[in-house]
Amino acid sequence: MRVLRGRGEGEAFLNKLRDRRGEEFERASRVVERIIRDVRKFGDRALRKYTKKYDGVAIGGLRVSPEELELSMRGLGEDGIRALRMAKGNLERFHAAQLRGGFSIEIAEGAEIGQLPRPLGRVGGYVPGGRRPYPSSLMMCAIPALVAGVKEVAICTPPGEEGRVHGAVLAAAGICGVGEVYRVGGAQAIAAMAYGTESIERVDKIVGPGNIYVTIAKLLVRDDVAVDLPAGPSEIVIIADSSANPRFVAADLLAQAEHGPTSLAIVLTDSRDLAEAVGEEVEGELASADRVVADAIKGNGAIVILDDIGECVGLANAIAPEHLEIMVRRPEALLDSIESAGAVFLGEYSPVALGDYSAGLNHVLPTRGFAKYYSGLSSWDFVRWLNYLKCSREGFERLCGAAIELAEIEGFGHHSRSLRVRLGRGRAG
Repeated sequence: MRVLRGRGEGEAFLNKLRDRRGEEFERASRVVERIIRDVRKFGDRALRKYTKKYDGVAIGGLRVSPEELELSMRGLGEDGIRALRMAKGNLERFHAAQLRGGFSIEIAEGAEIGQLPRPLGRVGGYVPGGRRPYPSSLMMCAIPALVAGVKEVAICTPPGEEGRVHGAVLAAAGICGVGEVYRVGGAQAIAAMAYGTESIERVDKIVGPGNIYVTIAKLLVRDDVAVDLPAGPSEIVIIADSSANPRFVAADLLAQAEHGPTSLAIVLTDSRDLAEAVGEEVEGELASADRVVADAIKGNGAIVILDDIGECVGLANAIAPEHLEIMVRRPEALLDSIESAGAVFLGEYSPVALGDYSAGLNHVLPTRGFAKYYSGLSSWDFVRWLNYLKCSREGFERLCGAAIELAEIEGFGHHSRSLRVRLGRGRAG
């Protein structure tokens, strides 16, 4: 694993990665634009065409039948069902706690303002497929929407062999109470949810993680449908000092590299000894790791040795990673200094893998530095806020003088008149 010394070398490496990702993004955008155009024009026919092209299977009906959903629950096994139910319970508790309801404020005697939450009507969740099933991602998309009160949740996910959706994904849908699942993935699935086809009704908002093509598709359709955040290839940055366990650090790097060959895996440390030990652990594990993990570490992995932990925090904030682990003597002492990260994991027994599955955190998080502007998926993403004003005659009179003055400053005579007529000062006709 490459070892870089100083912030200059670290930033040069990261800039090179960004440039490479930018070129990949540009190439993929051209492909995605064509897919979206075809889905809008040809509907289900385009979905079948691209499913055959990219997933290698010919599909008939796009929607998973109720019978398939029922069978998936029987086929997963008791331990799998128990694990999904535990994850569901913790996710519900976490996302329910995010919603505090509306509020009202009396701004003057007889004058009240406030907000009331209103859930979205229909939401589409994207669940990645490919080499592995992701039942956890289905739960991360569906549960906060359902907790927020969304009535309709539709899931799109790539089909596997023989055109079937993996049983674990369908079991997660059944446990969550989601009965609308479609065997279609990629950019074509995003286009279908955004614009609708013969089989898939359009949605109000699209959420969920995916590869570069899915991410680009969400960005391209956001003028026509709400989307959550750019959640692409996985990232981990670990801030570690000499007290960190190098085996834990190495294990967590490899865990995120497992998501794909473009995954980012970075250690920031002020300890040369730790850097050397982590490097040795990683190299030892790579001897038996699969090709995807090895490619991610070799292409996008690095240990950066900096002067002190404060400099590590500064570089971590500049990277704004999807996942930030802090393995130092007093990890909680650094939390207030963290400004940009999708999620933060404090201490050696709070690994990302726990947050990915059973802890209750949502693992749909911003990547590619977007944690500087976006938050992870939450119940708030499925709620609109309805503002309201309620005034008595007395309350109106207390507020209208300032409103009349400002309306006249801005030159809006009819605004002023709509206030004055209530005071008996406007023209009757």
